[in-house]
Amino acid sequence: MFKGFYNLTSGMVTHQRNLTVVGNNMVNISTAGFKESRYIASTFDDVMYSRVGNEEKIYTEIGRQSYIRANSEIYVDYSQGIPEPTEIPLDFAIMGDGFFAIQREDGDIVYTRAGSFSLDEEGFLCFPGAGQVLDPEGNPIQLGTDKLAVDAQGNISTQDGAYLGQLGVYVFEDPQQLDHDGEGFFTGEGAQPAQLPQVLWKYLERSNTDMVRVMTEMLTSQRALQSAASVTKMYDEVMGHAASDVGRMG
Repeated sequence: MFKGFYNLTSGMVTHQRNLTVVGNNMVNISTAGFKESRYIASTFDDVMYSRVGNEEKIYTEIGRQSYIRANSEIYVDYSQGIPEPTEIPLDFAIMGDGFFAIQREDGDIVYTRAGSFSLDEEGFLCFPGAGQVLDPEGNPIQLGTDKLAVDAQGNISTQDGAYLGQLGVYVFEDPQQLDHDGEGFFTGEGAQPAQLPQVLWKYLERSNTDMVRVMTEMLTSQRALQSAASVTKMYDEVMGHAASDVGRMG
């Protein structure tokens, strides 16, 4: 009698979670190197799946019902964003796979596609508010100047040709296993220096979020959420009348 509440409630939860993800994508649409996320939900077929087994583990299905949708995962789209020229000497963009490595003050390392760097008080290349940028060996890069020359592999030299270091570009076997904070920083194990990194100097990678598609998805989810909430209210009123009418008949 009340099974409809499962579908309606799960529908509202699903669309609310999707709106949270879509909203974060929209907020970061101008964030350099941002990778959009997508909320994926699937029918929770096996939640109410009962079986009878034996020692040989040969099972007989005795019932199967599905009334709700469940959160499967939040998928991050790592497709390439459009490189945008900035003419700023400490801006960098990665072409293809990989991340810049940033070491925080507490020693933790985070990874990002955003290459809008600056110099700290000691002349080290850093990500403002996050930490120092690392080279392929995991060491901070001390430049001391922004009068640079940078090649396509991220090798940094002075304008006189003196070698200063190389930008570290790190790759992961499965980037979907990385944790992310929703603002473009990722954490995880198994980072390896890229063998043939491709770096654009004086460029930033734009967010790969499609504004039109995301706005359409947001409107669709909002309307679906409102519809589910309205139907839930109606369903509740119907159930209330049914319960009271049955009581009077008794």
